[in-house]
Amino acid sequence: METPPATTATTVAKRKPVFIKVVSSEPVKSVPNKGNRSSSFIARPSRIAECLIGDETGSILFTARNEQVDLMTPGSTLILRNAKIDMFKGSMRLGVDK
Repeated sequence: METPPATTATTVAKRKPVFIKVVSSEPVKSVPNKGNRSSSFIARPSRIAECLIGDETGSILFTARNEQVDLMTPGSTLILRNAKIDMFKGSMRLGVDK
């Protein structure tokens, strides 16, 4: 009887999502990108917005960047994965890289 080939990849179960709502979203600033890439690259300014998000248990400021800003409309529901806490001027901020 043949045995199936051994695989080294393991499947990782995703954690159960936590749903949170956007309470408010305020644009902070547009920052021009630095031109340290090739000259054929057209630099778009970075957009940053501070959004208050939360659920029944609490709320936190979320720093939205670039295309994330468009998703942050008051009342919308989000699922955040790979989020991290950044300390900024003595307060906690939530951020997502990608």
